[in-house]
Amino acid sequence: MPKDQNTKTAKLYRMVMSDHTCPYGLKSQDLLQRQGFEVEDHPLTTRDETDAFMEKHGVKTTPQTFIDVERIGGYDDLRIHFGLDKPKEEQSDTSYQPVIAIFAVAFLMALGLSWYSFQSIFTVQAFVWFISISMCILAVQKLQDIESFSTMFLNYDLLAKRWVPYGKVYPFGEAFAGIAMTSGALLWIAAPVAIIIGGIGAVSVIKAVYIDKRELKCACVGGDSNVPLGFISLTENLMMLGMGLWMLIRML
Repeated sequence: MPKDQNTKTAKLYRMVMSDHTCPYGLKSQDLLQRQGFEVEDHPLTTRDETDAFMEKHGVKTTPQTFIDVERIGGYDDLRIHFGLDKPKEEQSDTSYQPVIAIFAVAFLMALGLSWYSFQSIFTVQAFVWFISISMCILAVQKLQDIESFSTMFLNYDLLAKRWVPYGKVYPFGEAFAGIAMTSGALLWIAAPVAIIIGGIGAVSVIKAVYIDKRELKCACVGGDSNVPLGFISLTENLMMLGMGLWMLIRML
């Protein structure tokens, strides 16, 4: 059956070996198909075949996509070609995506717990759980690589600069306070912990960002964070401080 003259076609060369299928090749194929292209798939099934292809076209990686004889490049190049991403030189080195994901999941978990417990999502307890669950998830992010977190934390935290081990203590304190507040247990310890670490953190961020005007990355989601230090980190610390004070008042 002859091809429709309006059909867009692309040639895709990707690694498909017995012990390795290139994930970016699959992503390129899927992207091309979603963009309305008929894909002429050319699997490179051996190391020698792959090396020969790269040498022939003067490239160092696969997959490689060709549209109308023009070599577009790999998966990232395809996304730029279709206008889904900006060129690398125009891309920002900061992102709020990690904290958006954390707060969104924590919020939905809190609503789910509220519905399960009270058959209503509009409860004070839902707000408490939102903060405490956020603290737990943020603590997990830091504990994945506590060494990297503590190093980044030293850039701005006032107590960590004076007592370096505090950078490794902080995530455990945040996790403990979050777990205790979620369960409603040991609040007489959790509340002061949240007040102390939240208060010191808030003052540290205010000094670094709003007084000293420093442009730093926030360690709030771990040591490899691209989240800029500022409003998000300040919000995290104010949430802990506020929740600690509220829990303490409730106990009195």
